[in-house]
Amino acid sequence: MEPGFRVHAERTPNPDSIKWVLGRPIVAPGVAVHFDAAPAASVSPLAARLFEIDGIVGVFLASNFVTVTRRTDVEWTDLAQPVVERLRASFAEGVDALGPAFEPGQTHDEDVLVARIREVLDEEVRPALAMDGGDVEFVAFRDGIVVVSMRGACSGCPSSVATLEHGIGARLRECIPEVRGVVAA
Repeated sequence: MEPGFRVHAERTPNPDSIKWVLGRPIVAPGVAVHFDAAPAASVSPLAARLFEIDGIVGVFLASNFVTVTRRTDVEWTDLAQPVVERLRASFAEGVDALGPAFEPGQTHDEDVLVARIREVLDEEVRPALAMDGGDVEFVAFRDGIVVVSMRGACSGCPSSVATLEHGIGARLRECIPEVRGVVAA
């Protein structure tokens, strides 16, 4: 077992997701990846191992935490110990969170407006959502509407509609007058 390995669980606003905070970074700064299905071990060895646990339907990797989402018919009391055991074993064995086949989203030339939207999301919104075990990813900007994808604990969270409209939408409209609204992809 890795010396000094630390992990603790934090509840999120989504009752089907728990944020497992680790004592060290697991991905590069600014990287956040959500899996809705088991990836190949070459893409994410850690996520592949977590999906082997019956009842896991989502794994989100970011900074120094892993948010795990369960099926609604499975209890956290049945999942918590297997999740911790997989995390401990993975780090003790030196398993990487992301493997050699992982390819981050490619950034294309963006106009100034889209760059500003991304900046607000990255610097203001994403850190706030990460505190609850979630994230938001920019998808598109069309006709004044920002399209985002809610990830981690935010995906399927009962509060996500309010977060989207009153949190993300309000902040983007305040900072960027061209933004008329925000919708989930």
